[in-house]
Amino acid sequence: MRRCGGQDGSVTVVAAAVMALVAVLTMGAADVGKALVAREHAQAAADAAALAAAQELAKPTGRAPAELAAEYAARNGATLTHCVCAPGSTEAVVETRVAVGALLLVPGAHEAVAVARATVGGDAS
Repeated sequence: MRRCGGQDGSVTVVAAAVMALVAVLTMGAADVGKALVAREHAQAAADAAALAAAQELAKPTGRAPAELAAEYAARNGATLTHCVCAPGSTEAVVETRVAVGALLLVPGAHEAVAVARATVGGDAS
């Protein structure tokens, strides 16, 4: 039997490179998925916080709209970072943040941020 000279192990090198590429792509897909889930949680929390603040603006119970917004953000696993919802106004604009957690390919702390707006009186502009 005759063997081709210099070709021993070349398939192993190519297979290892393909497996490494697949591993990196899989980790990247996992990171993107984790970030998208955190973004959706941040948006849901922002929506709930804005609606709670707007409800307080529409039918005051004596609590501060920003306090209610922070409470609803926390109930949804987020932190309220900004609230423009002064008593007497007709609009609540909130910003929330949710920690994404450790990512596989991008080190460091990451957060998802979302903004929501709710108005009192049906102004949808």
